Amino acid sequence: VQLQASGGGWMQAGGSQRLSCAASGSSFIIDRVGWYRQAPGKQRELVATISRGGSANYADFVKGRFTISRDNVKNTVYLQMNSLHPEDAAFYYCLVQLVGDGNDYWGQGTEVTVSS
Repeated sequence: VQLQASGGGWMQAGGSQRLSCAASGSSFIIDRVGWYRQAPGKQRELVATISRGGSANYADFVKGRFTISRDNVKNTVYLQMNSLHPEDAAFYYCLVQLVGDGNDYWGQGTEVTVSS
């Protein structure tokens, strides 16, 4: 499966943006999905996950501001980011796990820049 992340860019603090991660390939079913981020000089950290059934979990630093969702028909996962803070600036990566497959698939990352 191939993943294409999009939606990053420059935003002002307090603004909103939606990231997308589209999966393509043949004969797959997406199981768990996660969004991660990595800022310069920092370790990659988990932002949010969503199960195949739609159960979502969030890191404390984005709770109430970010929403993860998925469209199982389009094989696309979204991260709606609201009330952006300058510290949200990072490269955002999607991680996809497939049903019946033990591998992790990473998207290429999309950069989010937030100015104060």
